[in-house]
Amino acid sequence: MRKNLVIAIDGYSSCGKSTLAKALAKKLGFIYIDSGAMYRAVTLFFIRNQVNINEPEAVKDALQHIELNFHSRDYESHITLNGEEVSEEIRKMPVSENVSEVAADKLVRHEMVRQQQRMGKSKNIVMDGRDIGTTVFADAQVKLFMTADPKIRAERRFNEMQSKGDTETTLEEVFENLAHRDYADTTRKESPLVRADDAIILDNTAITPQEQLDFAMQKVQPFLPQ
Repeated sequence: MRKNLVIAIDGYSSCGKSTLAKALAKKLGFIYIDSGAMYRAVTLFFIRNQVNINEPEAVKDALQHIELNFHSRDYESHITLNGEEVSEEIRKMPVSENVSEVAADKLVRHEMVRQQQRMGKSKNIVMDGRDIGTTVFADAQVKLFMTADPKIRAERRFNEMQSKGDTETTLEEVFENLAHRDYADTTRKESPLVRADDAIILDNTAITPQEQLDFAMQKVQPFLPQ
């Protein structure tokens, strides 16, 4: 029986998983781990170093030269790649266009899962991703599976990119990118995106961030010390 409390949040791209995960971590005083940022950082490393995802030996060698760390400031998760802050660069379109293929790689997933499980061995954590409740922490006490209307998700992602200064990417490109990632995430052989049998569905198409936080807190409450 796990002694520390793990909250696993899975779901589709741009469903607000990280928004909810960070809000929960702040509310509960837990550690927030952004698994998606880890795969994006690996993707960035592969792009920079021209690592061919179809060459297992090259991938295996590259993974030995990747050190990822999280730094939390005001419950905002900042990731470093070999000591370099890359939190903003990993959200740009070149990484978004390649992250699904990299994340589907068996060697990459095994290494990331190993690191994630190490992070969650003893501390109370909230982790969001695609396979947290099914693979990384199948024994998590609380599992949420988030979904939302694809058009709403695309608009949210587009607005986020615009607010960060990306004025070149169109809404249509964002919508197509999300559709591609949904297909890749749900059909990959290694840890595909599926809802765990004991995961609670949270459709946030028409609810506010506060309403989804209230919903999640109701599910977490029974597992908190009385």
